[in-house]
Amino acid sequence: MPDLPPKPAAGVSRRTVARATAAAGLAALFGAAGGAARAGAATRLGPRTLDVSVPSAALGRSAPVRLILPSDFGARPERTYPVLYLLHGAHDDYTSWTRETDIEAFTEGRDLIVAMPDAGPTGIPSVWRSGPDYETFQVKEVPALLARDYRASGVRAVAGVSTGGYGAMAHAARHPGAFKAAASYSGILDTTAPGVPPIVDAIVARENLPAHSLWGHPLLNLLTWRDFNPRAHATGLRGTALYVSQGSGVGGGTGGDPLPGVLESALWPSAQGFAGTLARLGIRATTHLYSGGGHDWPHWKREFTASWPKLAHALGVPE
Repeated sequence: MPDLPPKPAAGVSRRTVARATAAAGLAALFGAAGGAARAGAATRLGPRTLDVSVPSAALGRSAPVRLILPSDFGARPERTYPVLYLLHGAHDDYTSWTRETDIEAFTEGRDLIVAMPDAGPTGIPSVWRSGPDYETFQVKEVPALLARDYRASGVRAVAGVSTGGYGAMAHAARHPGAFKAAASYSGILDTTAPGVPPIVDAIVARENLPAHSLWGHPLLNLLTWRDFNPRAHATGLRGTALYVSQGSGVGGGTGGDPLPGVLESALWPSAQGFAGTLARLGIRATTHLYSGGGHDWPHWKREFTASWPKLAHALGVPE
């Protein structure tokens, strides 16, 4: 039977003691990680948050992952934890969720690990035709490291915004059973839908990467585009708890900028087609296809909150 934590001294709250105990445990963990090549370098950012450099054969380099550990991580060395993977969007990075949301405060007191892996400058976590394999990095290498060094259990859920929403559904569909739940907020859910290939090509071009270096030419390499299409692999989502949200856009951006609304509207047919395919296959999903909206964080934060009960249930943590 493990030793029970000491009773708090008079005048000191249990919450304070728990935080101090967790901090001590994290300090020991960071010290161990610093001397272990297999885990890479760990940089402590706060009481529960750290950045880990993950050596990756799939990428041919080390890549960062931001982690938020459970509040009692240091005090419960015998315990394993479910993992919520949060994927970033295009032209952003693995820091976006902690920068744009209150995910650290939101998950305090909930017994789970939050992992935010890098997906490169385009934010498209896929197998590139001539380049890195972000799918293997996110679906296999990061989970293996978390299980080995951070006591992650095999219970996982994945959610993402924009190209990260693509990643959430593509990962879950192409690797059935790897995730208990998947949520997409304004994701690219049908890579071959009208108007979508030019959007994907524009994302690649904006980062000054070679044309067609992702999946090849949309027509000449159509089979490859279909192979990485969440809609084409929708049968792999059967049994996964799903949440799909998308706005119709047009004038729905925030701050007077029309671009978020325009981009959201460009992805509207993709989401509709994906949702229709799920319905036709008899695959249950919570869909929120709403009027207006924009391709931006104010809308994504709202949708994450709406999807949380489904993610929490899949992870086995309190809502």
